[in-house]
Amino acid sequence: MRTFLKVMRAMSDPGRVKALKLLEGGELCVCRIQESLGLAQPTVSRHLRRLVEAGLVQNRKKGPWVYYRLADEPRPPMVATALANLRHWLNEDEDVRQALELLARTYETHPEGEACPRPEGK
Repeated sequence: MRTFLKVMRAMSDPGRVKALKLLEGGELCVCRIQESLGLAQPTVSRHLRRLVEAGLVQNRKKGPWVYYRLADEPRPPMVATALANLRHWLNEDEDVRQALELLARTYETHPEGEACPRPEGK
């Protein structure tokens, strides 16, 4: 029961849900997530920490940057189910679409080298 509630609480905040939707496109640096959400860096870091603690997201550090991605092998299985379902939910939501558009603009306004670089394979 505790794990279920932790996952549901992690997914109960609009900022965290938008971060998950951004990460559906692949790994992102925290600075790109922050700019896309329009939130302060400490707020985004707290959101991402909750998502990691719930098993929805994982991170890695590369130099001064921290990259986040959806969990490769989410445990327990309810986490994998929640992430799979989220891929079909909220795709037409205006706030989600706006965050995705802002993400695309971050690569136009801050090309690699000016901000965190694109992760490999992007």
